[in-house]
Formats: sequence, structure tokens, C-alpha cells
Amino acid sequence: MTTLEKIRMVQDHGPKTPRRVVAPPARTSDTPYRAYKPQPFTREERDKVTVLFGGLHWRAERLIQGAMQNLGYNAQILPTATREDLLTGREVADIGQCCPTSFTTGNLANYLRREAQRIGAEEVKKNFVYVTAGSCGACRFGQYHQSYELALRNSGLDAFRMFLLGQEGLDQGAAAGGGLDLNLPFTLGAVWAVVLADAVQDMEYQIRPYEVTPGETVRAAKDGIEILYEAFRKRPRRGEKWGALAWHLATPYFVDAMKEVRRRFDQVEVDRLRMKPLVKITGEFYLQTVEGDPNYNIHRWLEAEGAEVYPAAITIWFDYLMRLAAQDFEDRIGVDRGARLKSGAIGAAQGLLRWTYARMRRALAGIPHELPAQAELRSLAKPYYHSRLNGGEGDMLVGKALWAYHKKKAHMICELSPYSCMPNTMSIGAMSGVLGKYPDLLYAPLEIKGDAEVHALSRCQMILTEAKKRAQKEYDEVLERSGGLDKLKSLVTPEMRKATYKVPRYGVAGTAANFALHLAQC
Repeated sequence: MTTLEKIRMVQDHGPKTPRRVVAPPARTSDTPYRAYKPQPFTREERDKVTVLFGGLHWRAERLIQGAMQNLGYNAQILPTATREDLLTGREVADIGQCCPTSFTTGNLANYLRREAQRIGAEEVKKNFVYVTAGSCGACRFGQYHQSYELALRNSGLDAFRMFLLGQEGLDQGAAAGGGLDLNLPFTLGAVWAVVLADAVQDMEYQIRPYEVTPGETVRAAKDGIEILYEAFRKRPRRGEKWGALAWHLATPYFVDAMKEVRRRFDQVEVDRLRMKPLVKITGEFYLQTVEGDPNYNIHRWLEAEGAEVYPAAITIWFDYLMRLAAQDFEDRIGVDRGARLKSGAIGAAQGLLRWTYARMRRALAGIPHELPAQAELRSLAKPYYHSRLNGGEGDMLVGKALWAYHKKKAHMICELSPYSCMPNTMSIGAMSGVLGKYPDLLYAPLEIKGDAEVHALSRCQMILTEAKKRAQKEYDEVLERSGGLDKLKSLVTPEMRKATYKVPRYGVAGTAANFALHLAQC
């Protein structure tokens, strides 16, 4: 027997990606571009039609659902996107799209396909509409709806209706037909839902790694979100315009609901003397927000690897969009009449948003992290990334990484970027300059393709190993100064074991290190 014959051949019988079976629609060189325009959704249809939406983390989606139901909509959340949705998105839409587009496109297409099999395509057209955010600029986000249209056309559902909720205003009026009214009560409900959900999510992620009884934090978070869901569903109606805004800002309605959520978290017992590296999540909006297959379940994977996760708040994205709008008017001062006034008005609105988030933080005992100031993020990023390059998350990603590093908010930064995403590629490129100046900044840029999980997570694990060493060194130094672990454990009171006990920060990153310093000063 020859040497080659002795070699055992291993055949890969694993699942194979299905080949593309749907050809794109034929288009000739003289066929003009046709922007998507949905058929009307009338006011009379509202009671019979279900409004589909999704793409955020489950807490925000549930509260938005309650806010929409409060206004008389039959709102339904799409399931979290899966690997199957990724493959469908690649099959029925354009090949060059980024993975968030593939995931969200395939998710919608698969859901509607299942419904079409159950009740028929004509009934799907009559009984469902889809609402999603819209935008423009360098990112593919501005063309998501075109991918959805192509996918639905290739799936035989081209008559299905989709509507875009723009990012540029609170009162955008009624969509075609009047069945979907994007007025102040609608958008204020969505914004407040996100703000409250962000605060609960941040608190949940700070508590879960230290819980004494596994699973108790998740149960508390689910109970808390249901409390808030009922608050949104029963929200009083206070006008269609400024009366609604005044009510949201002036009343303690949602603060009282958040205090009830705090009482639920009071029941969770924690042990904050466990050493864990703290990982700050940044990146492209969808990938840093969603929890599931689209980002390889990165949040839960990091926790399983022994880390505490600092999640990305959607509220910071709202704050950033308002900053961009104010910047645009700043650039026109002296050229356009009223530009200074408009910039100031947006700045005031930005202040109200931040004040509202701070108000909800206080209702949760101040546990959720504060929002970084946009002026500070812009200043930190300025040497590396121009603030007017506003595709994707722009300079905010560089600013957040430096903010977390300088202020010891985390041991490590994990940036999630879609494959071939131009804005995020630019931020990662700018970060090379940051790392040249601050070589001890631990930074893990993960390029998410949707089907390269082992590669991405192994890269993250290498940086996480260094973060663990750094966190352990930090903790050991604190213990040495504080008299040792046994002494500190004897100082822990029943009140300190509550999840809602506020631990001050002492210039170190880790939760255990800060708690140890706090105990030493008690």
C-alpha cells in the first residue's frame, strides 16, 4: 500500500447552502428606475390589518407594540431573524447587500411566505402591512425597502404594502391612505419605548453576570417589560401634537412604572465580588442592537465566556441623529436665515431626550449607565474621524471607544461591522490610528458575514483573553489595597446583595473592583 493510500479521506457531509433558485427580474438598459410606492392603507382598514415591525432587541419591540396598540393598531412583532432568514435574503434579493439587509429581508419574506401558505397570498396582502425605518446616505440602509420589494416580488408577494418611518422628524403625517398616521403620539410612543427599554436592558446586563440564582435576572427583566408594556398600552391620550409632548415630559406616569420595575429587580440577589472583564459593544446599528443569529448571539456568548457586557443603547443613536441635524444647521449659520434658531431648537430637543433618559435611570436607582455627551464623543474622535462624515454611525464609534478607554468604562471594545459596510470600514480604519497612539486599548473589530461564526468568535476570544488578564490584575491590586477578599466579604450587608444597590465608581473599570473599593471605604 502506498503512502497516499494510507491517508484517511474525510468527506464533509454537512448542510450545504442552497443554490440561488430565483433569478432577478429582467431589466433592460432603457428601463427607468422606479421608486417603491405602496398601495394605500386606509383608516377603515386599521381594525382588520396587522402592522408588522421588528429588528430591535425584544424589550424595545414589546414596548413599541404596547404603544402602537394604545393608538388602535393591531401590531405584531416579527420573530428574531435566523440563519435560515439570511440564506433566504441572499436568494431572493440582491447579492451585494450587507448581512443586516439579508437577515431583515429574509426574515420578512419567510414570515410572509408562511402566512401565504396558511391563508393565501391575497389574504396576506389584505391583512398585513410592514413598517420600517427609512434613511438615506452612504449606507445601504437607505435602500433596504428596495431589497424588501425585490424579495417580495421574487416570492410572488409584490402587492404587499410597506411603509417607511423616516428618522428626520417626530410628526411626519399620515402615510398613503391615512391608515398609518406617523404623528406625535405615534413617534413619541416609539421614542419613549426605546428609552425605557434601553434603561431596563442596561440594568439587566449589569445584574445577570452576578446573580446568585441563575435565570432570576431574565425573569425580572421579562416581568419588568410586561409592567411597562401595560403602561404603554393604557397610556392616556393627551392631544395629537404639543399636548402629547407636554404630557410625556411633565407627568410622572412612566417614572412611576419604572419604579415598579425597580421593585421587581429588588428581589434579585447578586454577588458583585466575582471578577469579570467588562466588554463595551459598539458597531453598526442593527448588529449592535439585535440579540440572536445576526450577530452570532455575541451578548450571551461573551457572558458564557465569563464577561460582563455593556450593551449599546438605541437612545444614543437618537442623540447622534439630533447632533447631526444640529451640525447641518450650524454649517449654514450666516447663509440661511433661521439656521441658528433651528440648530438651537434641535439642541434643546436633544437636551430633553437626555433628560428623559436620566429621569428613567434615576427611577431604576441610577444603575443603568449614563449617556456619553455627543460633544465629548465628537471631540475625542476629531483627530481621527471628521464629524461631517456621517454615513452609518460616523465618528461616534471612534468617540465611544476612546470615551470607554479614557474614562475606564470597559476593559475591551467589541465593534460589530457588517461585511463590506463602507461606513464601518472607515471607522475600523480610523481606529488603526487610535491604536497607534493608545496601543493598550483592547479593540476587537468583528466583521459579521452571518455565516463565519467560528472565525469571528475566535478573534474576539483572543482579545477577551487579554481583557480577562487586565481585569484580574486590576482586581488583585484593589484586593491587596483593601485587605483581601475574606475581609471584604464580611463587610457585605443584605442591602448590598440587592441588584438595585448603587455602587459608586472609583476610577477602575471592573464591577468587582469598584465594589471592593466601596466596601473598603464603608
